[in-house]
Amino acid sequence: MGLMWLLTALILVNVITRYTRFPLYWIDESAVYSVVWLTFIGASAMTRLRLDFAVTMLTENLSAGKQKIAKVISTGMVVVFGTGLIITCVLWMDPVGIASAGFDARKFAGSTFNFLYTERTQTLNWPTWVVYLTLPIFAVSITIHGIANLLEDLEWVPRVKPAGFELSELDGVN
Repeated sequence: MGLMWLLTALILVNVITRYTRFPLYWIDESAVYSVVWLTFIGASAMTRLRLDFAVTMLTENLSAGKQKIAKVISTGMVVVFGTGLIITCVLWMDPVGIASAGFDARKFAGSTFNFLYTERTQTLNWPTWVVYLTLPIFAVSITIHGIANLLEDLEWVPRVKPAGFELSELDGVN
């Protein structure tokens, strides 16, 4: 919720400063990064709440047993995707490599040609790896949420009904 308020405030300040002909250029970049973080964190939360997209055109004509199998396969693919993204993030961010370089970003970049830790954002001048942390956070959280959903779909644990989210009880395979 905090990111929503931050995004709203950034856009409001941006509109006011542009209207008064005194634009703050860093607001655009920070609003974009807020949207990116909000998107990834929101996608993971929506997956856990089962409010993500569902295509029911194929599964609505299946029997209850086959719908359950389709749901387990679908949820399993979320776990596979999250696991693959975790592996990709570890390979890309190479925490062992940067640590073995003594956290010296230039030395690390020179030996691996991975310039992630030397790049900076254009306006805010933040290290880009800080902005990109949303990807491993998303990967881990969507994997955990996918596993929780999979355990519920397999009926190994009771399904948790989140309070205040009545729409998560739709019958679609998601």
